[in-house]
Amino acid sequence: MTALLELQGLSKLFATRRGFPRSATTVVRAVDGVSFAVEPGEAFGLVGESGCGKSTTARLAMRLIEPTAGSVRFAGEDVLAARGAALLRLRRRMQIVFQDPFSSLNPRRTVGRTLAEPLQVHGLARGRTARARAAALLDEVGLDPSALDRYPHAFSGGQRQRIGIARALVLEPELLVADEPVSALDVSVQAQILTLLKALQTRRGLGFLFVSHDLAVIRWFCARVAVMYLGRIVEQGPVGEVFERPRHHYTRMLCDASPVPDPELRGALPRVTGEIPSAAAPPPGCHFHPRCPAATAICQVEYPGWDGTVERGFACHNPLPAAVLPA
Repeated sequence: MTALLELQGLSKLFATRRGFPRSATTVVRAVDGVSFAVEPGEAFGLVGESGCGKSTTARLAMRLIEPTAGSVRFAGEDVLAARGAALLRLRRRMQIVFQDPFSSLNPRRTVGRTLAEPLQVHGLARGRTARARAAALLDEVGLDPSALDRYPHAFSGGQRQRIGIARALVLEPELLVADEPVSALDVSVQAQILTLLKALQTRRGLGFLFVSHDLAVIRWFCARVAVMYLGRIVEQGPVGEVFERPRHHYTRMLCDASPVPDPELRGALPRVTGEIPSAAAPPPGCHFHPRCPAATAICQVEYPGWDGTVERGFACHNPLPAAVLPA
């Protein structure tokens, strides 16, 4: 079966100039050789600390920014080679829900205009037909159709995110890229939005690339997950296996730092050491070695190869034993 979305060796380098009066060019490896695939109807998670390259990867997958190297294929089609009408057809099949519901909507446009614009751009509907489709979508995401004539400032954060979801669905896509869609919302509203997205996935058969730093959200929503650290994937596999039997020490650190909502099971909170280094000056060898409790001499000079398969694997010189559960 052809994957819905497939990334191979995807990289993105940003060049910045720093210093005064004589500035120097610094290269930032935001994404460095990322590969994974999302199957039709599957929810695939991308997790890691802030600054690890998750959102950049999501934007590269959508071709909102151009990659430095690598390939992106959607249902077998080369996304990076598409031009003109071919690219427009691909964009109709994959849409994105942005993190910030406050800045992702145009404050000068009514909700009706916001939802009708994609239909007009793709030549699918205009006028009353577009308005009727927009009203039906608002009802599907839990908003009253009377919202069509109101502006974004009249809505709460959760309601704005529902509008953003409706905008992403208006073209009937096969894939939704959800870039931290609930991180800017209150906890109670997060649950409502996640329940809505899960219902939409079931009802429409949507595939999801779900970006988040919250392991609990990924565990609940996704079937498979890739763990990113400083632009690279360090572990990948089914959510249950990766979080319950992590092989990479960074994955275990993330799991240990994730709160357990059971006083009887929760022990002393583990001490998370260090911070994620700058992507402009990553440590030599394994990028995680300055924070890793199992680092050895080889970790400081050689980046580990991938151990395992694409379905379940990791990149670590001294992995955790497969049978050992996190403390």
